Amino acid sequence: MRVLVVLAIVGRLLRLFSLAFVPPLLFAVFDAEWTVAANFGIALGATLVFGFLFPMVEKEEMRVLHRAEALAVVSLTWLAIALFGAIPFSLAGLSFADSFFEAMSGFTTTGATILTDFSMEKWGKAFFLWRAMTQWIGGMGVIALFVVVLPKLGIAGRQLFFAEASGAPGEAVSPSVRHAASRLWGLYVALTAVLIGLLVGVGYDVYDAVCNAFTTLAAGGFSPNGESIMGYHNPAGEWILTVFMVISGMSFPLLYVTLLRRPLAIFRDEEFRFYLLATVLGAVGLALVLMNRHGVEAGEAIRAGAFQAASIISSTGFASADYNLWGDAAKIIIFFLMLFGGCAGSAAGGPKAIRHLLVMKHIFREFKRVLHPRAVIAIKYKGKAVDDNIMRTIFTLVLVFMAVYFFLGVFLVLSGHDIITAFSASLATVGNVGPGVNAAGPMGNFAFFGDGEKVVMTLGMWLGRLEMLTVLSLVHWHVWRDLHWRRFKPLPPAPLPKPSDPPPGAKRRPTGVGWRRR
Repeated sequence: MRVLVVLAIVGRLLRLFSLAFVPPLLFAVFDAEWTVAANFGIALGATLVFGFLFPMVEKEEMRVLHRAEALAVVSLTWLAIALFGAIPFSLAGLSFADSFFEAMSGFTTTGATILTDFSMEKWGKAFFLWRAMTQWIGGMGVIALFVVVLPKLGIAGRQLFFAEASGAPGEAVSPSVRHAASRLWGLYVALTAVLIGLLVGVGYDVYDAVCNAFTTLAAGGFSPNGESIMGYHNPAGEWILTVFMVISGMSFPLLYVTLLRRPLAIFRDEEFRFYLLATVLGAVGLALVLMNRHGVEAGEAIRAGAFQAASIISSTGFASADYNLWGDAAKIIIFFLMLFGGCAGSAAGGPKAIRHLLVMKHIFREFKRVLHPRAVIAIKYKGKAVDDNIMRTIFTLVLVFMAVYFFLGVFLVLSGHDIITAFSASLATVGNVGPGVNAAGPMGNFAFFGDGEKVVMTLGMWLGRLEMLTVLSLVHWHVWRDLHWRRFKPLPPAPLPKPSDPPPGAKRRPTGVGWRRR
């Protein structure tokens, strides 16, 4: 792995990322929030300067990246933008641990927050606009955004695009990566604009509509309202957001094909049907709990159940009610939805529905093999047999996900938190869901955790967003063994065969004159 090439690409992406500070800077100036505007100006300047401090290399060296280099660029870019994206939060008065946590939660679309005061007078509207923007930028994928302009920078976009993608079956978009990323971002922007218009139409003011639309399509959950969506008391808005939260958990490539090419493609997709079934079952289960155990009227129970099921399974993390008050039965349903996740190729977090589907098919195949030991049974998806290598990768990722979730939960328990709060916070951060239950619930926050715990959970969000293996593979000794500053060590040339040596597969003629092939 060429260290200088990796750092050079990260530096270029940082310089490009610095432009993201311009909208909140201009908004703060327009709103006459001069201190906030200065904070964003400093963040822009610092990011730009540090971007130029990274080493420079020739464009030709960046056109082709090896696998480890692409993984390193993706991992370091996400880490770098979270660090520099935290500058406005730090300048506003948050500690480093709190700022880093808030920024990483934004870019990874987790939605967990350390804010206890949502006063506009204290933070300023541009502050909350930036929180929403971090999620909107991270929703479709930071690298997917950069890939649109990477060819102009002379950087190998294809390797980075697929290094950021989860690699789950069904996530491939197009051989032309730049065109694919452009189309997906076009769809993303169009859906965001539609949602803003719908929210304004049902009574949201433009500012709240923009912030909530940014975080809905990104499956993020950062609302400028301290009580999340519950604070707006708008049932029509909740139904609209429910639909768009379900959309945010769908495969965007599949949605693009459905809207522009084949209208029925989405209903023929096995993963989408599985995802939709889980969402409906979760919504029905929550509605029944509210009606039977809390006496909630049927219409309100269905709306609250559907909203919360869509919010949790898509990892958006919005709340239309405090589900901490719904009892243990509701919490169990919410835990299962948190573990499920959205579709591959979506903005949602979690292990992804396709992996659960294929794991279930593998289990049923094993049941059949017990009954028919000699049968050759293939696992099929979209009419094709799933390769054993893909199944091995899926099992590996699911096991690593569960291991990270377990060890982070144990770490939080040993730090003094109750087991429900600790493990729900672990799942909420590693799964990029946002709120947990109990103290880390929808009307709570993560401010009560210690600074060290926040940093560990921040790294958990980073691992979860990049689906573990992208980051963890970089600690393998093969990567460190082949570490070089600029160029790979050239392999020694293969020795040329001597004239007297026989070519492969030849044997000596009886006369001893030369060689002849078999």
